[in-house]
Amino acid sequence: MDMLFNIFILLAGLALLVWSADKFVYGAAAFARNLGLPPLLIGLTIVAMGSSTPEMFVAATASMNNMTDTAIGNVLGSNVANITLILGVTALFGAIAVSKQTLTREIPLMLAATAVAGYLLHDGQLSRNDGLILLGLFIALMAYLIWQGLQQRKQQLATVVADDIDTDEIPLGVPTYIAIIWIIVGIILLPLSADWMVQGAVGIAKAFHLSDLVIGLTIIAVGTSLPELAACIAGIIKKEDDLAIGNIVGSNLFNILAVLAIPGLIAPGAIDAAAFNRDFFMVLATSAALPLLVLLTGKRRQLTRWHGLLFLVIFIAYQSALFIAR
Repeated sequence: MDMLFNIFILLAGLALLVWSADKFVYGAAAFARNLGLPPLLIGLTIVAMGSSTPEMFVAATASMNNMTDTAIGNVLGSNVANITLILGVTALFGAIAVSKQTLTREIPLMLAATAVAGYLLHDGQLSRNDGLILLGLFIALMAYLIWQGLQQRKQQLATVVADDIDTDEIPLGVPTYIAIIWIIVGIILLPLSADWMVQGAVGIAKAFHLSDLVIGLTIIAVGTSLPELAACIAGIIKKEDDLAIGNIVGSNLFNILAVLAIPGLIAPGAIDAAAFNRDFFMVLATSAALPLLVLLTGKRRQLTRWHGLLFLVIFIAYQSALFIAR
């Protein structure tokens, strides 16, 4: 009965987390538009961070429960799942074209952020100073993206920054009081649903004698990556390949800078050695594999179904190894 209850609150928490994150972003975007902020600015901030909202609240909840390893595992596991599981499944629907600018700007930024995170984790500690460094880099990244987006809008150039953000999803004609209601609903339900999900995942994982780190790397990481799967498939259906790739690269950037900063700020201290020795290098390897596989296709610059299948095999092998190692 305990296992059934844990499965129930895990699934209920996940469903409520995804729903409340969507409504919170909807309300925040509508409120920002009603304040007169430019759609591009809203897209580059509120909408862009939307798919990482579940990771943020799960990381905060786990950290406040002194489960720092689970919060870190959620970040590392989500970044691996985004590339291997989410892009793997998405590529099976058809080849995904990758723009030259994504290869030369967004992906290098993701790799640089990953390298910085690895440097901060290599000593087996995630300190408050580490959290502040990551948060500072995140703020600098947002400022850069906003500045570049506004500059390109002034020059009326169609570029990858504008293309990667779906400003069509910014709601129009939503009364301010409705937007505020959805913001309040999100503020109330996001931490509640995150707590349900963490407690359910912990209950299930403890029954299998999994460590806090592996809990974050497996059950929680896959669950919080589901919004990215929906967004990527929607991008492919709309024939907007850059939205799919941009969603994954952007989510990984936000995870490694903004979400990883949370446990450092809330619950700094020692971390499981495997987080750096094993899992960080998996994040780095899969992040590097993305541009390498694309470059191997030459001028086509795309992820094919074979690449998708390869990513899925890597995901299954990695998850299996985690359960075996525990």
